[in-house]
Amino acid sequence: MLEAIITYEFLQNAFAAGILIGLIAPLLGAFIVVRRLSLIADALSHVTLSGIAASLFLSKTFVMFNGLNPLWLGMGFSVAGSLLIERLRAVYKHYQELAIPILLSGGIGVGVIFISLADGFNTDLFSYLFGSVSAVGRSDLYLITGIAVIVLLIVFLLYKELFLLSFDEEFGKASGLSTKALHLIFMVMTALVIAASMRIVGILLVSSLMTLPVAAAMRLAKGFKQTIGLSVLFGEIAVIVGLISAFYLDLAPGGTIVVSSIIILLAAIGYRNWFAVKKS
Repeated sequence: MLEAIITYEFLQNAFAAGILIGLIAPLLGAFIVVRRLSLIADALSHVTLSGIAASLFLSKTFVMFNGLNPLWLGMGFSVAGSLLIERLRAVYKHYQELAIPILLSGGIGVGVIFISLADGFNTDLFSYLFGSVSAVGRSDLYLITGIAVIVLLIVFLLYKELFLLSFDEEFGKASGLSTKALHLIFMVMTALVIAASMRIVGILLVSSLMTLPVAAAMRLAKGFKQTIGLSVLFGEIAVIVGLISAFYLDLAPGGTIVVSSIIILLAAIGYRNWFAVKKS
């Protein structure tokens, strides 16, 4: 496998991008799960699908859009969707969870329309839906690297604020914390990570990489920082094992990464239960 990575540029791109995604997706996922916003990743991933389908439609219909990387429009739709969620949460103050199904439904509807206009599914769209080892280009890798740097910097600089927002938002408000600005930053980061992850994991499965490693880590960790560390570790293992399996078995990497994450989750639950029985 190492020889193949050295030989083929597309494998270099896929593994480099996968390692970055395995870092930032569970990292942000830890905050998402603690805030009980796991379904936001699903909603934004479907909005991203609309952007990808729109980009493929534009490139097929208008010559000027032939060279457009669908990742850019998908990322734009995802960020716009994150802003819309925040707006809807403000409109429905007492029923904020409504923002998620509204956006998810809208994302699916708009996506289906653009897919129909683009004359249905094709190889490009399939790779965005379920991920592809060979589809990650050098430009995609540069974009994913940029997003990873931005996310890591923001989490490092605003860790205390994000921690407080996740565990005690009311206390944060009372302490003078600008919760609206933090919400906005957090949602935009989530949108960017989802857009970055879809090349490897796929749009329909990206939320799994943000939640399954965290779910496994929560069974073993004794604190939030440990949860983040284990989430990242499990995410990296799932991505690497998934990419290797996808390469040798000629499968979509999204599926192999998610199955690897599920195996890790089951192992964590099994170990926890075994440890509890042994202790008792």
